[in-house]
Amino acid sequence: MLLPFYQKKWIEAGCDEAGRGCLAGPVFAAAVILPKDFKNEELNDSKKLSRAQREALRIIIEREAVDFAVSSLDNHKIDEINILNASILAMHEALNKLKQKFEFIIVDGNRFKPYSIGKKNNQQIIPHQTIVKGDGKYLSIAAASVLAKTYRDEWMEKAHKKYPQYDWLNNKGYGVEKHRKAIIELGHSPLHRKSFVLKEMQMDLFK
Repeated sequence: MLLPFYQKKWIEAGCDEAGRGCLAGPVFAAAVILPKDFKNEELNDSKKLSRAQREALRIIIEREAVDFAVSSLDNHKIDEINILNASILAMHEALNKLKQKFEFIIVDGNRFKPYSIGKKNNQQIIPHQTIVKGDGKYLSIAAASVLAKTYRDEWMEKAHKKYPQYDWLNNKGYGVEKHRKAIIELGHSPLHRKSFVLKEMQMDLFK
């Protein structure tokens, strides 16, 4: 089973994102605060779970978490500020939505920007710790991973109904061969990340 907390002194919120490497659609992020006695042997990095496991765990997380929130930034914002900044901003926005006070943040990965609360002239920076592969080490990050992934998958499945030619029902916006071929043949949709598509197509040209 994953570890419950990085530290026990302060109330801790775990953060993760989903969809960072996709060619289309938004990036989603989640923040989760779990109770001190929370236990679940199945909870893990969402990429290591089946869809059925993720859906079942989402119900448990949303029912048992002290608090949780999910946020997203669309493809236009990603193109404007780049995917790293968009991922961090989405996590900040998810943290903004939490109603429960928290005093420490743990984040999957190795990049994050200081998160602060309070008014502009009297802000308090909440300490944080980035953890490489944290979604496979700590329960709250894994829970955030599951929420971000399931919420994003739902969004992409709805988008697939409008743009079925890109097969987002199956690839969720990732740059698999069928998706890339559809972009070459049909062009990009209004939901594609233009900066990503350009880079991906340039790479294909040099294969």
